[in-house]
Amino acid sequence: MSVADEEWTQRGIDVNTPSVARLYDYYLGGKDNFPSDRLAAEEILSVVPEVRIAARENRAFLGRAVRFLAEEGIEQFLDIGTGLPTQGNVHEVAQEIRPDARVAYIDNDPIVLAHARALLRGIKGEVTVASGDLRQPEEILQTPEVRKHLDFSKPVAVLLVAIMHFITEADDPRRIVTTLRDALPSGSYLVLSHGTHDNRTEAAKKGTKVYERANSPLVLRSRTEIRELFDGFELVNPGLVWLPEWRPDDFPLYDDPSQALIVCGVGRKP
Repeated sequence: MSVADEEWTQRGIDVNTPSVARLYDYYLGGKDNFPSDRLAAEEILSVVPEVRIAARENRAFLGRAVRFLAEEGIEQFLDIGTGLPTQGNVHEVAQEIRPDARVAYIDNDPIVLAHARALLRGIKGEVTVASGDLRQPEEILQTPEVRKHLDFSKPVAVLLVAIMHFITEADDPRRIVTTLRDALPSGSYLVLSHGTHDNRTEAAKKGTKVYERANSPLVLRSRTEIRELFDGFELVNPGLVWLPEWRPDDFPLYDDPSQALIVCGVGRKP
């Protein structure tokens, strides 16, 4: 165990159980991960090598969606399951277009929170970081940092990017999204991306088995099930599509968009 690993262990962090946030960081080429994460990630990549590119496509979709929303006039963002900070964070993209855009980052991973707070320490006013678990959306909505930072009488964009596929059926994903939707005023948006088993079924099963050792299981759903999470929202063009198909501004990294493994969409609350 390295000195850094020992420091996290002393702070009560389990460095031996793979974390979905740190796995994602590894796929993106980050360094905020531990040996347990790297071993699990490489096992997944040996079965589904497209996962690394899918992670990059997912990050690119997030940037395009935030840019679209800012151009549509959205100035408030609630990013749940934000993950470890990297290039093109939500506040950076939004504030290029709307300098006064306000972003609340929510995560339940202590390492994510520590890194996010360190990164954002010098940013005044427009950004806040808070601990919260997507499985308890009511608590997130009542978190003092969120209530103080965002005005729910005005449109808010809720970002659930590559996070809902870590919510089991026992946690009732539809209830979670409905709770968030009902708290939003008209003109708000939902940004969602979600892994699906509609493509490469056998590889998806093997990858899912690896995630059983992580701090959250991977629950892949059908496109129909994912579309149901947008109930109460009007999908903006081009609808629910593979990641590289959502308003691309560059050439895709591969010819078959289904190799992105994840579908995505943006919905507006009427």
